[in-house]
Amino acid sequence: MTVDYTTLASTAAALTEGETDAVALMATLACEIHHADERFDWTGFYRVTEPGLLKIGPYQGGHGCLVIPFERGVCGACARTGEAQLVDDVEAFPGHIACSTSTRSELVLPVRNAAGDVIAVLDIDSDRPGAFTEADAEALQAILDATFAA
Repeated sequence: MTVDYTTLASTAAALTEGETDAVALMATLACEIHHADERFDWTGFYRVTEPGLLKIGPYQGGHGCLVIPFERGVCGACARTGEAQLVDDVEAFPGHIACSTSTRSELVLPVRNAAGDVIAVLDIDSDRPGAFTEADAEALQAILDATFAA
């Protein structure tokens, strides 16, 4: 199954129109994105709750890590640098945090508010190695930007 990102973007825009609460937006996007592709085993947000610290936000899938410092893992790297992290093999990523032993690859994208501040990261895990592409990252980043930075 390949994600129809045009339809996903339209659906996300329709479902979140007029909503300003970040947690409500995250919950809606986590659900829509998670169910858009069978590659996505865990889909969720980690929120910046204090400088240098992420805490679990809305997600779909098994349990996630509750707290992630910016210095650790793929999510921390994304929050720290503000850059997308596309990891084909999580075992090869220095400092990877194994919240789930089945995770083989990961895509983490920054979530920015209208001021450009990173307020969260979107984390998508797959039990397949090399599950994500640059096209996935670009399409999902556009949805995040349209939802949170508008």
